[in-house]
Amino acid sequence: MVREAADTLAVIKLEAGRLSIAHKIDMPTSLVGPPSSVAIAPSGRFALVSASTRRDPADASKVVPFDLVSMVELDTKQHSAPRIVASVHTGAGASGISINRNGTMALVANRLEGSVSVLAIDHDQLRITDKLMLSEKSGPAHVAFTPDGLRALVSRDGDNSISLLSVNGQSVSLEQRTLYAGLRPYGLDISPDGAWAAITNLGAGNGDADTISLIDLRAQPPHVVDTVTVGQTPEGIFFSPDGRSVGVTVINGSNKPQASPFRSTARYRLFNIESGRLHSITEVVGGQWLQGHAFTPDSNAVLVQDAANREIRLYQNLNGNLSDSGERIQLDGAPAAIKLWQ
Repeated sequence: MVREAADTLAVIKLEAGRLSIAHKIDMPTSLVGPPSSVAIAPSGRFALVSASTRRDPADASKVVPFDLVSMVELDTKQHSAPRIVASVHTGAGASGISINRNGTMALVANRLEGSVSVLAIDHDQLRITDKLMLSEKSGPAHVAFTPDGLRALVSRDGDNSISLLSVNGQSVSLEQRTLYAGLRPYGLDISPDGAWAAITNLGAGNGDADTISLIDLRAQPPHVVDTVTVGQTPEGIFFSPDGRSVGVTVINGSNKPQASPFRSTARYRLFNIESGRLHSITEVVGGQWLQGHAFTPDSNAVLVQDAANREIRLYQNLNGNLSDSGERIQLDGAPAAIKLWQ
């Protein structure tokens, strides 16, 4: 990937069942890390994009850790291409990133440094106000705000745990309670109503079946209430906008060598929540090395990233029935993260 394609940010348009690229700019991004390296402000006016790696300045054939978060101005009328207006260096391996509902604060998981950076947002200004050190080997992959902005969750695939953070103004502190869901918690999302958190447990990547877990955030104290097997290496997990479904991309050995006994085809799986339990309702088998995914605003379709084939796949989701529309859009490089804008 380093030798063959530049890092880019693209605006993908879906109209009448067809995908197209509306705008594309060159900017620092990375395939390494969870598919949560793009966050869009609720106003739709800007996005934040992290880059956990970059080309080695001394040897362009190598990849080295990076720590950059860029602020990108978005034209809500979609006339102009995105434009980088600010950037900050947060910490080595800057990965998952989230913006609070007010659009005034962001949290960044610095995976290699073992920290979470706190960013203040003021119009087109971005500045670091605090940094919460976890531990050197914690490996924070993603961090997500609850809808009220008073709490956040951090997946720590380095030490197999999930941290709860308390947010007070621009101050963030680590709560005493730690959650344990499975081996290497990685992808993370919180339901629109703040009742649930869903998380992928990445596993060891040695062919064993891996899991996703459900956390009850309204319980006192919050705790894991369900864990289900989904296949090898679940990557990205996100709730639908209507909150009725949880989608997960499962790599399922599709990135393993042809000779591997564990090589298989990727899956995109859809679950709902009933009585505090995850229930598998449908899936589409297809693709390789699936990454992120994004539902349309009405939750009736989902765009799924296929890194190996450098494409985005369009699936239909009608009344809980998932199907492959066959629509694809080809990209120059492997898609790493995707977020709903409008």
